[in-house]
Amino acid sequence: MSAPEKNSGNRLLIKVTRDTLPQVKDKYPFIYLERGRLEIDDSSIKWIDCDKNVVRLPIATINCLLLGPGTTLTHEAVKVMAAANCSVCWVGEDSLIFYAAGITPTADSRNLRRQMQLAADKKKAVEVARRMFSRRLPAEELKGKTLKEMMGMEGYRVRQFYEEKAKEYGVGWKGRRYEPGKFKMGDITNQVLTSANAALYGILCSAVHSMGYSPHIGFIHSGSPLPFIYDLADLYKEELCIDLAFALTLEMAGRYDRHKVATAFRKRVIDFNLLARIGPDIEEMLGGSRHAGRHRQ
Repeated sequence: MSAPEKNSGNRLLIKVTRDTLPQVKDKYPFIYLERGRLEIDDSSIKWIDCDKNVVRLPIATINCLLLGPGTTLTHEAVKVMAAANCSVCWVGEDSLIFYAAGITPTADSRNLRRQMQLAADKKKAVEVARRMFSRRLPAEELKGKTLKEMMGMEGYRVRQFYEEKAKEYGVGWKGRRYEPGKFKMGDITNQVLTSANAALYGILCSAVHSMGYSPHIGFIHSGSPLPFIYDLADLYKEELCIDLAFALTLEMAGRYDRHKVATAFRKRVIDFNLLARIGPDIEEMLGGSRHAGRHRQ
């Protein structure tokens, strides 16, 4: 996930209006940066890497910057990125671990209030969870099922999906395993899954913040830093992360290739048109489309 090539025609004026601000769905999904510095130069954001190469970033057309190890940024750079609603996420090397995200300004708190009202009502919260599960369990009758029952059904389905993908791609599979700080101890399939999942969380966190929702108020997951992000990620993981992991395992022939994973994941996100889907999917999951297309992006 490298930065775009230098192009002096791509400039960012500090003054960005609501009318000219690109929508989330129109933006490039993300760029991963490590070992360098972000700062302002002549009203534009520039990236200076450890070899002193300078790249100007069209920040108004980027949804999220994933900052890896060895990165620094100036206060002025943060101001310009916030004005352009480009989120900043701090991640581990190759975005393997998601640490934190900067919150971008939004026009109002309407979406956050709505999300909180739904989550605070136990009956409505379960209905939101049921809509999320029904996307992944379309053939199942979920009416009247408790959250615990639906989670059990989903867990069984996911395990089956892993087995099906292992058989489809001819990959040995002993189950999903990941221990924080022990990335290299996992097999290749698990390593790709961990990397792709973390990158997906960064993209979703950026989009959720920019639309005025909170990543901390979930409907299925709980007891974790980003429950709403994990709720949403489960809508997309099968195609963007799980299938990708099994597809790449044989190609990498026992050796994890960070560049291959990054390139393949980025291509899937773009082909899947993820950023155009997130807004409408959140509306559907929360039970209405009356605000669709009107989010502050």
